[in-house]
Amino acid sequence: MSEQNTPAGARRGGAVWALVITSVAGFMAALDNLVVTTALPSIREDLGGALDDLEWTVSAYTLTFAVLLMFGAALGDRFGRRRMFIAGLAVFTGASAAAAMAPGIGSLIAARAVQGVGAAVMMPLTLTLLTAAVPAARRGTAYGIWGAVNGLAVASGPLIGGTLTEHVSWHWVFWLNVPLGLAALPLARLRLAESHGAGAPLDVPGTLLASGGLVGIVYGLVRGPADGWTDPVVLTALFAGGALLVGFVLYSSRAANPMLPMRLFRSRAFSGINAASLLMFVGMFGSIFLLSQYMQGVLGSSPTEAGLRMLPWTGMPMLGAPVAGIMSDRIGGRPVVAAGLFLQAAGLGWMACVATADASYAAQLPALIMSGVGMALYFAPAANLVMSSVRPQEQGIASGANNALREVGGALGIAVMSSIFSAQGGYESAQSFVDGMRPALVTGATVVALAGVAALMIPGRRKTGPVAAPPAGQAPAPVLESTAR
Repeated sequence: MSEQNTPAGARRGGAVWALVITSVAGFMAALDNLVVTTALPSIREDLGGALDDLEWTVSAYTLTFAVLLMFGAALGDRFGRRRMFIAGLAVFTGASAAAAMAPGIGSLIAARAVQGVGAAVMMPLTLTLLTAAVPAARRGTAYGIWGAVNGLAVASGPLIGGTLTEHVSWHWVFWLNVPLGLAALPLARLRLAESHGAGAPLDVPGTLLASGGLVGIVYGLVRGPADGWTDPVVLTALFAGGALLVGFVLYSSRAANPMLPMRLFRSRAFSGINAASLLMFVGMFGSIFLLSQYMQGVLGSSPTEAGLRMLPWTGMPMLGAPVAGIMSDRIGGRPVVAAGLFLQAAGLGWMACVATADASYAAQLPALIMSGVGMALYFAPAANLVMSSVRPQEQGIASGANNALREVGGALGIAVMSSIFSAQGGYESAQSFVDGMRPALVTGATVVALAGVAALMIPGRRKTGPVAAPPAGQAPAPVLESTAR
């Protein structure tokens, strides 16, 4: 039996300590997705490097983070979730210090890649450790707080990076993680309860196929807008990545102990929430990427001003995610997630309608608020739906898969919407930028609306007793929210 089910483990862990420790770790990992962006000009001035080098200071982290998430979850299931969480946190903290002290652009990129490795191990384990420590009836609220802290990182990343770069130095963008990590490491050792997954051997072939496939896909998506979609390297990466992912699916359908059992996707709950997550991040990340540039390049806002003006959207999860978690406890996650996705789609469509070369902030604000409320309604219930759609011993696998799909969705969204932008407009003038951004935002709104449709495919909650274990070899029935709690 997993330790997470034992009274001793529950007594040692403590829900409050688990929530604090996992939220801090999640904040650190989420923050580093965006915090470096406003520091790039200062980094280039100090360390040198071409534009491609600066791009890789961002994408090296995203790439390793995305492709190793499922492997990190599998390591936790096999060797102990607390043990591997501590290892990932230590790697992330050490790599942050190395990035802060990097003498050149190459060493900074390498440190960022190692940061992504550490984040890939610790991030998917935050939810499994939190789930093990929090009583089932209160998980929606706990996920809501966890989601709010992650939302704070997303919302404040550009602001924190810009403020530290402007008033201290760009090095402190990375030094910031070090005291947080050093404080969290001993607390994790003392206050988190150990737990394991099914205890199956590590799936090395599956890990290599999945990681190689995601490396190819993400690399191609990152390089496509810069090098061109017909570039031989980009095409090779995309086709090879796609082939490896097909091989991963075929292999996992037949393997005895696969890293990601394909039978999980027979569950409408698991398939629905993962499809919704992928599509939501495609539309959201691509839209934020263009709207940030629109506010600065077209409307004349500074990077800090643009970050502040985006807060009604990116910052709304700080306020709304805990409320959304409580709502999901009471009425179920499916209607909350679907409503959030449709609201965000409507907000993006509204923004596409009001965007002009001289639009006032007052005209944009309702669309930003609507998108922000939608984002807040999505995050916490989505986490609850992911974790309740599988058996407890498979929650690490589910968390890793969902986070990997989100990261890949973000890269895909930026690539696709940038391509639409380039085909319809450009940077030649303010009007040209708006001409390209509008159809891209409409595409983003459509994709997020499709995410809402996918969320509606998730089975509704049923007031039934505990679900019996399925016969050997048979796909498990979806664990609906009422049974998970």
